[in-house]
Amino acid sequence: MPGEVRATYILPLKRGSAGGLADLPEYLARVAEWAKVLVVDGSAPEVFAAHSAEFPVCVGHVAPTHACLNGKVAGVLTGLELARTEFCVIADDDVRYTEPVFRRMLALLLTADVVRPQNYFEPLPWHARWDTARTLLNRALGADYPGTLGVRRSVLLRAGGYCGDVLFENLELIRTVRAAGGTEVRASDLFVARRPCSARHFLTQRVRQAYDGFAQPLRLASELALLPVLAAGTRWFRSLPVIAAAAAAGVAEIGRRRRRGTEVFPASSAVWAPIWLLERSVTVWAALWHRLTGGVPYAGTRISKAGHSLRELRPTVPGAR
Repeated sequence: MPGEVRATYILPLKRGSAGGLADLPEYLARVAEWAKVLVVDGSAPEVFAAHSAEFPVCVGHVAPTHACLNGKVAGVLTGLELARTEFCVIADDDVRYTEPVFRRMLALLLTADVVRPQNYFEPLPWHARWDTARTLLNRALGADYPGTLGVRRSVLLRAGGYCGDVLFENLELIRTVRAAGGTEVRASDLFVARRPCSARHFLTQRVRQAYDGFAQPLRLASELALLPVLAAGTRWFRSLPVIAAAAAAGVAEIGRRRRRGTEVFPASSAVWAPIWLLERSVTVWAALWHRLTGGVPYAGTRISKAGHSLRELRPTVPGAR
Protein backbone atom coordinates (compact mmCIF):
# COMPACT_ATOMS: atom_id res chain seq x y z
CA MET A 1 0.00 0.00 0.00
CA PRO A 2 1.25 3.55 -0.71
CA GLY A 3 0.89 4.43 2.98
CA GLU A 4 3.48 1.76 3.85
CA VAL A 5 6.09 2.92 1.34
CA ARG A 6 9.15 4.45 2.96
CA ALA A 7 10.48 7.63 1.39
CA THR A 8 13.12 10.30 1.95
CA TYR A 9 12.28 13.99 2.04
CA ILE A 10 15.27 16.00 0.76
CA LEU A 11 15.42 19.71 1.52
CA PRO A 12 18.39 21.65 0.11
CA LEU A 13 19.00 24.77 2.18
CA LYS A 14 21.37 27.72 2.17
CA ARG A 15 20.95 30.92 4.16
CA GLY A 16 23.14 33.94 4.67
CA SER A 17 22.18 34.48 8.30
CA ALA A 18 20.72 32.55 11.20
CA GLY A 19 17.06 32.76 12.16
CA GLY A 20 14.03 33.26 9.98
CA LEU A 21 13.13 29.56 9.76
CA ALA A 22 9.61 30.36 11.02
CA ASP A 23 7.53 27.16 11.09
CA LEU A 24 10.03 25.07 9.12
CA PRO A 25 11.39 23.03 12.10
CA GLU A 26 7.86 22.20 13.26
CA TYR A 27 6.81 21.28 9.72
CA LEU A 28 9.80 18.98 9.24
CA ALA A 29 8.99 17.25 12.52
CA ARG A 30 5.58 16.38 11.05
CA VAL A 31 7.10 15.17 7.78
CA ALA A 32 9.44 12.93 9.81
CA GLU A 33 6.34 10.98 10.86
CA TRP A 34 5.80 9.99 7.19
CA ALA A 35 9.36 9.79 5.83
CA LYS A 36 13.04 10.13 6.59
CA VAL A 37 13.95 13.83 6.46
CA LEU A 38 17.32 15.08 5.22
CA VAL A 39 18.20 18.78 5.26
CA VAL A 40 21.33 19.38 3.20
CA ASP A 41 22.55 22.73 4.44
CA GLY A 42 25.14 24.71 2.48
CA SER A 43 25.07 27.67 4.86
CA ALA A 44 28.20 29.10 6.48
CA PRO A 45 29.42 27.17 9.58
CA GLU A 46 27.94 29.57 12.13
CA VAL A 47 24.56 29.56 10.36
CA PHE A 48 24.73 25.77 9.97
CA ALA A 49 25.28 25.45 13.73
CA ALA A 50 22.33 27.73 14.50
CA HIS A 51 20.12 25.65 12.20
CA SER A 52 21.23 22.44 13.94
CA ALA A 53 20.04 23.87 17.24
CA GLU A 54 16.62 24.68 15.76
CA PHE A 55 15.90 21.46 13.88
CA PRO A 56 14.36 18.57 15.84
CA VAL A 57 16.50 15.48 16.45
CA CYS A 58 14.37 13.44 14.02
CA VAL A 59 15.68 15.56 11.14
CA GLY A 60 18.97 14.64 9.51
CA HIS A 61 21.09 17.78 9.05
CA VAL A 62 24.20 17.49 6.89
CA ALA A 63 26.48 19.64 4.74
CA PRO A 64 26.63 19.11 0.97
CA THR A 65 29.45 16.99 -0.38
CA HIS A 66 29.03 18.15 -3.99
CA ALA A 67 30.19 21.44 -5.45
CA CYS A 68 28.45 23.13 -8.39
CA LEU A 69 27.28 26.58 -9.40
CA ASN A 70 23.68 25.88 -8.38
CA GLY A 71 23.78 25.20 -4.65
CA LYS A 72 20.35 23.60 -4.67
CA VAL A 73 21.58 20.85 -6.97
CA ALA A 74 24.58 20.24 -4.70
CA GLY A 75 22.12 19.67 -1.86
CA VAL A 76 19.90 17.36 -3.87
CA LEU A 77 22.78 15.23 -5.15
CA THR A 78 24.12 14.86 -1.62
CA GLY A 79 20.66 13.92 -0.35
CA LEU A 80 20.21 11.31 -3.08
CA GLU A 81 23.52 9.70 -2.15
CA LEU A 82 22.61 9.55 1.54
CA ALA A 83 19.03 8.39 1.02
CA ARG A 84 18.36 4.68 1.37
CA THR A 85 14.87 4.68 -0.11
CA GLU A 86 13.79 4.36 -3.73
CA PHE A 87 11.23 7.15 -3.45
CA CYS A 88 12.55 10.64 -2.76
CA VAL A 89 10.61 13.89 -2.48
CA ILE A 90 12.70 16.98 -3.17
CA ALA A 91 11.31 20.26 -1.83
CA ASP A 92 12.32 23.88 -1.31
CA ASP A 93 12.14 25.26 2.21
CA ASP A 94 8.89 27.12 1.46
CA VAL A 95 6.96 23.98 0.42
CA ARG A 96 4.37 22.58 2.83
CA TYR A 97 2.99 19.07 2.25
CA THR A 98 0.10 17.57 4.15
CA GLU A 99 0.14 13.84 4.87
CA PRO A 100 -2.65 12.95 2.37
CA VAL A 101 -0.90 14.91 -0.40
CA PHE A 102 2.43 13.27 0.46
CA ARG A 103 0.85 9.82 0.37
CA ARG A 104 -0.63 10.52 -3.04
CA MET A 105 2.80 11.59 -4.29
CA LEU A 106 4.17 8.21 -3.20
CA ALA A 107 1.27 6.43 -4.87
CA LEU A 108 2.09 8.16 -8.16
CA LEU A 109 5.75 7.17 -7.82
CA LEU A 110 4.69 3.53 -7.89
CA THR A 111 4.23 3.88 -11.66
CA ALA A 112 6.33 6.95 -12.53
CA ASP A 113 10.00 7.93 -12.32
CA VAL A 114 9.44 11.64 -11.72
CA VAL A 115 6.25 13.38 -10.56
CA ARG A 116 5.60 17.08 -11.08
CA PRO A 117 2.85 18.29 -8.68
CA GLN A 118 1.24 21.73 -8.56
CA ASN A 119 2.25 24.40 -6.06
CA TYR A 120 -0.10 27.14 -4.88
CA PHE A 121 0.61 30.03 -2.54
CA GLU A 122 -0.85 30.13 0.94
CA PRO A 123 -1.35 32.87 2.08
CA LEU A 124 -1.82 35.20 -0.91
CA PRO A 125 -0.26 38.68 -0.52
CA TRP A 126 -0.27 40.90 -3.62
CA HIS A 127 3.02 39.61 -5.02
CA ALA A 128 1.91 35.98 -4.61
CA ARG A 129 -1.20 36.77 -6.68
CA TRP A 130 1.08 38.36 -9.27
CA ASP A 131 3.21 35.21 -9.43
CA THR A 132 0.13 32.97 -9.42
CA ALA A 133 -0.78 34.48 -12.79
CA ARG A 134 2.38 32.87 -14.20
CA THR A 135 1.27 29.55 -12.73
CA LEU A 136 -2.16 29.82 -14.35
CA LEU A 137 -0.71 30.64 -17.77
CA ASN A 138 1.63 27.66 -17.46
CA ARG A 139 -1.31 25.42 -16.58
CA ALA A 140 -3.30 26.68 -19.56
CA LEU A 141 -0.43 26.00 -21.96
CA GLY A 142 0.81 22.74 -20.42
CA ALA A 143 1.96 22.38 -16.83
CA ASP A 144 3.66 24.49 -14.18
CA TYR A 145 7.13 23.96 -12.70
CA PRO A 146 6.80 23.65 -8.92
CA GLY A 147 9.35 23.93 -6.12
CA THR A 148 9.02 20.23 -5.35
CA LEU A 149 9.34 16.97 -7.27
CA GLY A 150 8.97 13.28 -6.52
CA VAL A 151 11.62 11.06 -8.06
CA ARG A 152 12.84 7.48 -8.08
CA ARG A 153 16.35 7.54 -6.69
CA SER A 154 17.63 4.65 -8.81
CA VAL A 155 16.83 6.46 -12.07
CA LEU A 156 18.85 9.55 -11.20
CA LEU A 157 21.73 7.52 -9.78
CA ARG A 158 21.81 5.41 -12.94
CA ALA A 159 21.92 8.63 -14.97
CA GLY A 160 24.89 9.84 -12.95
CA GLY A 161 22.89 12.60 -11.29
CA TYR A 162 22.06 15.79 -13.15
CA CYS A 163 23.94 18.93 -14.07
CA GLY A 164 24.42 21.43 -11.26
CA ASP A 165 25.78 24.28 -13.36
CA VAL A 166 22.41 25.36 -14.78
CA LEU A 167 19.86 27.83 -13.48
CA PHE A 168 16.58 25.97 -14.16
CA GLU A 169 17.48 22.98 -12.00
CA ASN A 170 14.03 21.36 -11.75
CA LEU A 171 13.63 21.29 -15.53
CA GLU A 172 17.16 19.86 -15.78
CA LEU A 173 16.25 17.06 -13.37
CA ILE A 174 13.04 16.23 -15.25
CA ARG A 175 14.79 16.21 -18.63
CA THR A 176 17.61 14.04 -17.26
CA VAL A 177 15.10 11.46 -16.05
CA ARG A 178 13.37 11.51 -19.42
CA ALA A 179 16.71 11.26 -21.27
CA ALA A 180 17.47 8.16 -19.19
CA GLY A 181 14.22 6.58 -20.41
CA GLY A 182 12.20 7.44 -17.31
CA THR A 183 8.52 8.41 -17.27
CA GLU A 184 7.18 11.76 -16.08
CA VAL A 185 3.75 12.33 -14.58
CA ARG A 186 2.39 15.89 -14.60
CA ALA A 187 0.10 15.80 -11.59
CA SER A 188 -1.51 19.20 -12.05
CA ASP A 189 -4.28 18.26 -9.60
CA LEU A 190 -1.87 17.29 -6.81
CA PHE A 191 -1.84 20.56 -4.91
CA VAL A 192 1.07 21.33 -2.56
CA ALA A 193 1.02 24.56 -0.56
CA ARG A 194 3.91 26.99 -0.71
CA ARG A 195 4.72 29.94 1.55
CA PRO A 196 5.29 33.17 -0.41
CA CYS A 197 8.63 34.92 -0.12
CA SER A 198 8.87 38.57 0.91
CA ALA A 199 7.81 41.21 -1.60
CA ARG A 200 11.40 42.45 -1.72
CA HIS A 201 12.76 39.02 -2.61
CA PHE A 202 10.01 38.58 -5.19
CA LEU A 203 11.11 41.77 -6.96
CA THR A 204 14.75 40.68 -7.03
CA GLN A 205 13.77 37.40 -8.75
CA ARG A 206 12.04 38.87 -11.80
CA VAL A 207 15.00 38.81 -14.20
CA ARG A 208 16.32 35.51 -12.86
CA GLN A 209 13.00 33.80 -13.55
CA ALA A 210 12.90 35.29 -17.04
CA TYR A 211 16.37 33.83 -17.66
CA ASP A 212 14.87 30.32 -17.26
CA GLY A 213 13.36 30.87 -20.70
CA PHE A 214 16.73 30.15 -22.30
CA ALA A 215 16.05 26.50 -21.51
CA GLN A 216 12.80 26.74 -23.53
CA PRO A 217 13.63 28.40 -26.87
CA LEU A 218 10.10 28.59 -28.29
CA ARG A 219 8.79 30.19 -25.13
CA LEU A 220 11.76 32.56 -25.06
CA ALA A 221 11.12 33.68 -28.62
CA SER A 222 7.46 34.40 -27.88
CA GLU A 223 8.35 36.37 -24.75
CA LEU A 224 10.97 38.42 -26.60
CA ALA A 225 8.35 39.23 -29.24
CA LEU A 226 5.78 40.50 -26.72
CA LEU A 227 7.08 44.03 -26.24
CA PRO A 228 7.93 44.88 -29.88
CA VAL A 229 4.66 43.41 -31.17
CA LEU A 230 2.65 45.31 -28.58
CA ALA A 231 4.53 48.56 -29.23
CA ALA A 232 4.27 48.31 -33.00
CA GLY A 233 0.69 47.04 -33.02
CA THR A 234 -0.55 49.82 -30.77
CA ARG A 235 0.53 52.41 -33.33
CA TRP A 236 -1.94 50.94 -35.80
CA PHE A 237 -4.59 49.58 -33.47
CA ARG A 238 -5.00 51.56 -30.27
CA SER A 239 -7.32 49.01 -28.67
CA LEU A 240 -4.65 46.29 -28.92
CA PRO A 241 -3.43 46.60 -25.28
CA VAL A 242 -7.00 46.17 -23.99
CA ILE A 243 -7.62 43.16 -26.21
CA ALA A 244 -4.27 41.63 -25.27
CA ALA A 245 -4.97 42.12 -21.56
CA ALA A 246 -8.40 40.50 -21.87
CA ALA A 247 -6.90 37.60 -23.81
CA ALA A 248 -4.19 37.07 -21.18
CA ALA A 249 -6.75 37.04 -18.36
CA GLY A 250 -8.91 34.63 -20.37
CA VAL A 251 -6.04 32.19 -20.93
CA ALA A 252 -5.14 32.38 -17.23
CA GLU A 253 -8.74 31.61 -16.34
CA ILE A 254 -8.56 28.49 -18.51
CA GLY A 255 -5.52 27.44 -16.49
CA ARG A 256 -7.35 28.13 -13.26
CA ARG A 257 -10.22 25.87 -14.27
CA ARG A 258 -8.03 22.98 -15.47
CA ARG A 259 -7.60 19.91 -13.26
CA ARG A 260 -9.62 21.22 -10.29
CA GLY A 261 -7.55 24.39 -10.08
CA THR A 262 -10.50 26.41 -8.76
CA GLU A 263 -10.04 24.56 -5.45
CA VAL A 264 -6.83 26.48 -4.68
CA PHE A 265 -6.64 29.40 -7.11
CA PRO A 266 -9.07 32.29 -6.46
CA ALA A 267 -10.75 33.94 -9.44
CA SER A 268 -8.87 37.20 -8.79
CA SER A 269 -5.58 35.49 -9.70
CA ALA A 270 -6.38 35.46 -13.43
CA VAL A 271 -6.79 39.26 -13.41
CA TRP A 272 -3.06 39.60 -12.69
CA ALA A 273 -2.06 37.81 -15.92
CA PRO A 274 -1.76 41.00 -18.04
CA ILE A 275 0.49 42.55 -15.38
CA TRP A 276 2.70 39.46 -15.27
CA LEU A 277 2.95 39.37 -19.08
CA LEU A 278 3.91 43.04 -19.18
CA GLU A 279 6.57 42.39 -16.56
CA ARG A 280 7.94 39.41 -18.49
CA SER A 281 7.96 41.37 -21.78
CA VAL A 282 10.46 43.76 -20.13
CA THR A 283 12.49 41.42 -17.88
CA VAL A 284 13.14 38.94 -20.69
CA TRP A 285 15.15 41.65 -22.47
CA ALA A 286 17.14 42.22 -19.28
CA ALA A 287 17.72 38.46 -19.16
CA LEU A 288 18.97 38.59 -22.75
CA TRP A 289 21.45 41.30 -21.77
CA HIS A 290 22.76 39.07 -18.97
CA ARG A 291 23.04 36.19 -21.40
CA LEU A 292 25.17 38.28 -23.75
CA THR A 293 27.39 39.54 -20.94
CA GLY A 294 28.30 36.27 -19.22
CA GLY A 295 25.22 34.98 -17.43
CA VAL A 296 22.72 35.89 -14.76
CA PRO A 297 23.99 36.73 -11.24
CA TYR A 298 23.33 33.88 -8.82
CA ALA A 299 24.58 33.50 -5.23
CA GLY A 300 27.73 35.52 -5.79
CA THR A 301 28.57 34.00 -9.16
CA ARG A 302 27.11 33.93 -12.68
CA ILE A 303 25.30 31.10 -14.40
CA SER A 304 25.20 31.24 -18.19
CA LYS A 305 23.33 28.01 -18.96
CA ALA A 306 19.63 27.89 -18.11
CA GLY A 307 19.27 24.20 -18.91
CA HIS A 308 20.13 21.48 -21.40
CA SER A 309 17.74 20.19 -24.05
CA LEU A 310 16.88 16.51 -24.32
CA ARG A 311 18.98 16.38 -27.48
CA GLU A 312 21.99 17.66 -25.54
CA LEU A 313 21.41 15.32 -22.62
CA ARG A 314 20.87 12.01 -24.39
CA PRO A 315 24.52 11.53 -25.50
CA THR A 316 25.74 12.27 -21.95
CA VAL A 317 23.30 10.16 -19.87
CA PRO A 318 24.25 6.50 -19.36
CA GLY A 319 21.65 4.18 -20.88
CA ALA A 320 19.82 7.09 -22.54
CA ARG A 321 17.08 6.32 -25.05
